[in-house]
Amino acid sequence: MTQPNKYESVRDQVLDRIAHLEVGDALPPERSLADELGVARMTLRRALEELAREGVLDRHQGRGTFLAQPKISQQLEMTSFSEDMRRRGLVPGSRTLSMQTASAGASLGQRLELSPRASVVRVRRLRTADGEPMAIETLHVPAELVPDLSATDLDGASFYDLLVERYELSIATGHQVIEPTVLNAEEAEHLQAPEHSPAFLFERTSRSSEGRLIEFVRSVYRGDRYRLEVELHPPRRSAAIPSGGRRDERP
Repeated sequence: MTQPNKYESVRDQVLDRIAHLEVGDALPPERSLADELGVARMTLRRALEELAREGVLDRHQGRGTFLAQPKISQQLEMTSFSEDMRRRGLVPGSRTLSMQTASAGASLGQRLELSPRASVVRVRRLRTADGEPMAIETLHVPAELVPDLSATDLDGASFYDLLVERYELSIATGHQVIEPTVLNAEEAEHLQAPEHSPAFLFERTSRSSEGRLIEFVRSVYRGDRYRLEVELHPPRRSAAIPSGGRRDERP
């Protein structure tokens, strides 16, 4: 069996060392921690920087290294932000940043299968978990589907819950694309993160059970607070057809 290298061993020692800390607690200074663990400062620094990239630690120049908030794992399935946060024991929230109704135009009309002249409601919201900013969501929905929708309707509310309760619409299927990106200046300000920080870009279209496109959503999630989880299954294999025979229909 391959033995862990020196760096991996130090990384594991640091994880053991911080296991009892609370979020926001400071680690000892590098020199003290290196002496405590009996390792070179350069090796320790590499381990700390790697753990910071993974979101385990927060490192601030001139202030020190602190235990970070744990990342929220998001499984790739058909759930709303609010539902996803509640399932993790967090309180979801939202604040409407802007709302307007305008013609779809060619690009958005194509995404929503609408005429370019059709009216679309565009809502930009800051999504939070336990009061902490997590994502900026830009929602586009055909105006005819959500008459009288106001900005205050969406403050602190789930759009999917509102669809069901007021408009008797429910999301049945969706298609989502995820890409890595970085935060621009405005996004960084709203999300309280450094400009150019790593982030996830989600683009999703969703349909009703009747096949009607209900929404196109573009969301930017903080990369330091999220990780994505995918449950993998082997592909189903078709039963072989023997030469001169017929396919075995048994599962």
